[in-house]
Amino acid sequence: MLNLARVLWRILRLTLHLFTGMAVVAWRFPAWSAQQRADYVRAWSLGTLRVAGLGFSVQGQPRGHGTLLIANHVSWLDIPALHAACPEARFVAKADMLRWPLLGWLARSIGTVFIERERKRDAMRVVHHVAETLQQGGTVAVFPEGTTGPGPQMLPVHANLLQAAIAVEAPIQSAVLRFYSPTERFATAAQFIGDTTLLASVWRVLSARGLSVEVVVLPAQATAHADRRALAAHLQQEMQAVLDRA
Repeated sequence: MLNLARVLWRILRLTLHLFTGMAVVAWRFPAWSAQQRADYVRAWSLGTLRVAGLGFSVQGQPRGHGTLLIANHVSWLDIPALHAACPEARFVAKADMLRWPLLGWLARSIGTVFIERERKRDAMRVVHHVAETLQQGGTVAVFPEGTTGPGPQMLPVHANLLQAAIAVEAPIQSAVLRFYSPTERFATAAQFIGDTTLLASVWRVLSARGLSVEVVVLPAQATAHADRRALAAHLQQEMQAVLDRA
């Protein structure tokens, strides 16, 4: 009974937090500077993790400014976790996210770029858009695995979106996410894989005790004249090494 009450309290707080964020984005964002937006995104993202019952820590420093940030993909909480570390990043996400209640609208409103991965022409459109954003000094974050994984083991890193950084010689920086608890190095409650629905995943996360997320940001790497497939394999190995040491 106490666990149910705690989960319902977290649901209420998370719902209010989400609606507050939507109201701020709708009414205040247009008048704010880029720095004010980034400050709010960081604060809102940290608040999202807090009201969901998660601890948060970050190691390393995101480079920002014209950098492609890549990360492993575990949970629907990956975006707030990365935004807490690098609030200026614009994300590339699967078009399916647009169908998520409330979250889809919020993601679109803060500049998320949506991709239909099964359509080759759409992938090329996104590559060109990301390259242009990087060239203009923006920071773009992507999940190059293409889908969520279980946590301990990286899925294959797809090289397509890396081409955007290579084309404009923008650096690539890796961020490794790990969700853990006092009893699990890789918390199963955070997994969002298989047939798990968003609502089921939210319930599992909010029911968990002592859940935390750690973000390890690795040094940025140059991309000039890089082979995208060789670079993808190298980045995957580096990120897997961090997970293996956790």
